[in-house]
Amino acid sequence: MSTAKKEYKRVTVKSLVDMKKTGEKISMLTSYDYSMAKIVDGANVDAILVGDSASNVMAGHETTLPITLDQMIYHASSVVRAAKRALVVVDIPFGSYQGDSKEALRSAIRIMKESGAHAVKVEGGEEIKISISRILEAGIPVMGHLGLTPQSIYKFGTYTVRAKEEEEAEKLKSDAKLLEELGCFAIVLEKIPAKLAKDVAESVSIPIIGIGAGNHVDGQVLVVHDMLGMTHEFHPRFLRRYLNLYDEMSEAVSQYVNDVKSQDFPNDDESY
Repeated sequence: MSTAKKEYKRVTVKSLVDMKKTGEKISMLTSYDYSMAKIVDGANVDAILVGDSASNVMAGHETTLPITLDQMIYHASSVVRAAKRALVVVDIPFGSYQGDSKEALRSAIRIMKESGAHAVKVEGGEEIKISISRILEAGIPVMGHLGLTPQSIYKFGTYTVRAKEEEEAEKLKSDAKLLEELGCFAIVLEKIPAKLAKDVAESVSIPIIGIGAGNHVDGQVLVVHDMLGMTHEFHPRFLRRYLNLYDEMSEAVSQYVNDVKSQDFPNDDESY
C-alpha cells in the first residue's frame, strides 16, 4: 500500500476514509478543553476525540458513566473553538442513546448544534443499531466503538482484553460489518487481540482506529493525559508515555511554593 501523505487544511470524515485507501495511518488523541486542544490540533493530529473519559481524567470519577450530556457539550464546545484542522468527534455519554432511538437522535442533535462538533461516537453494535440508524438518517456522522466498551464496564466487571474467546470474537466481527453497513464512517476497537483487529480492519472499507488493538489497524487513539504522562497510576500495556509531565509539573509546583515561602518570588524584575 502507498504511504503517501496528503495535506489537509481541514480533516473530514471523508478524509479518514481516504487515508485508509492510501495507507496513511490516522492519528487521534483526546482533548477536553481549549488549551489542550489548541496544542493537539497545532501538532497536526488528524482527529480529536472529546471522550467520555473526561469523566475520569477531568472529574475524577472511577468510570465514564457519571458524565452528563450537558457536560460533554461543554467540553466539546471548548475543543471545537480550538480545533482549526482536526476532525472533532464527541462521545454520546451513557444513558443518552442506548434505550430510546428518539433520545439518541435528540442527544446527537444537541451535541452537533450546541458544540459545533463534526461527528459523534457510540459504543455497541447490534443492540443499538436502531439508534445509530436514526442518527445517521439525520445526516450526523457516527463513529462506532467495539471491543472493550467502558460504558458497559459493570457488565464486563473488568477492564481486561475482550474477544479472546471465539464466540465474542465472531460477534465483534459481525458487529463491525453491521456498523459499516449502517453507514458509520469509522470504528474504534479497544483492547482486543491484535490478530482479530487486523482481520476486522481488512474486512471492512471504513477506518479501524485501535487503542490496545495492535499495529495492523488504520490508526491509533490514546487519552492525551495518559500519553503525556500527566496521569501516573494507569499502566496498560498499550500505553506509550511520550513525556512524564506528572513529575515535571509536581516539581515545578513545589519550586513555586518554595519560592513564595522564601520570598524569592516575585523578585525586583517581576515587580512593577
